[in-house]
Amino acid sequence: MSEDVFAPLSGKIVSIDIQPGAAVEEDDEILVIEAMKMETPVFAPCSGTVAKVQVKEGDSVEEDDLLAVIE
Repeated sequence: MSEDVFAPLSGKIVSIDIQPGAAVEEDDEILVIEAMKMETPVFAPCSGTVAKVQVKEGDSVEEDDLLAVIE
C-alpha cells in the first residue's frame, strides 16, 4: 500500500531530504517548502520506502500538488 505526500501550501521547494529507495520513518522531515520567506517542513505521513519523488529543488508547487509517494 502506498501513501501520497501532497504540498500543504503553495511555494518553492528549497530542499529535498529523500530520494527513491530511501527508508523513512513516520514524521521524518522529507522536504522543505518556502512561502513568503518562511520555510515549512513537510514530514512523512507514514514509515516506508520512498517510491517516487515528483519534485526537485527550485520547483514551484501549488497546494495539494503531489510531492512524493511512500510505499
